[in-house]
Amino acid sequence: MPSTIKVHIPGELRAQVGDQSFVELVGSSVREILGSLAESYPVLGKRLFNGEGRLNRFVNIYLNDEDIRFLENLETAVSGGDEISIVPAIAGG
Repeated sequence: MPSTIKVHIPGELRAQVGDQSFVELVGSSVREILGSLAESYPVLGKRLFNGEGRLNRFVNIYLNDEDIRFLENLETAVSGGDEISIVPAIAGG
């Protein structure tokens, strides 16, 4: 059953969502939530997903502080009260 999920937007991506620190979207999986986010904010969507619909390598997604790569990736189920955080990878040396 779809639930409303809070998606935290990092500072460097907020300009693409009208300077909001979070948005609330409805879905039943991480894929549905991020798909809705990409549809609502296409510029941000291009930062999140590559041409094949996969997450870009430099984007990390957390569901309630758990990296989705260690769960069921984009197919991870969400439920009411869950929160998703988008964390762009930082490169340096």
